[in-house]
Amino acid sequence: MIDLNAMSKEQLQHWVIDLLAEMFELDKAQLTADSNLYSDLDIDSIDAVDLAVKLKQLTGKRLQPEVFKTIRTIGDVVDALAGMTEPA
Repeated sequence: MIDLNAMSKEQLQHWVIDLLAEMFELDKAQLTADSNLYSDLDIDSIDAVDLAVKLKQLTGKRLQPEVFKTIRTIGDVVDALAGMTEPA
């Protein structure tokens, strides 16, 4: 299980990019915080749900539906995960 509290935002972004590259067979070199999941990476709504399920498996935390609906870019995924950390 991934400890979100132990990761900086930069580490979190690298982790999300690695995960997306592995799950959807994407070229990591093409992935940035500004990459749009839908228009740039051709991730559809089913893929997005798969991603949410995988994130829950790996972190033990569930993205709230209202947060999930606002995610458009890799940076949004990172921000959503960072928002699930517990304050120190």
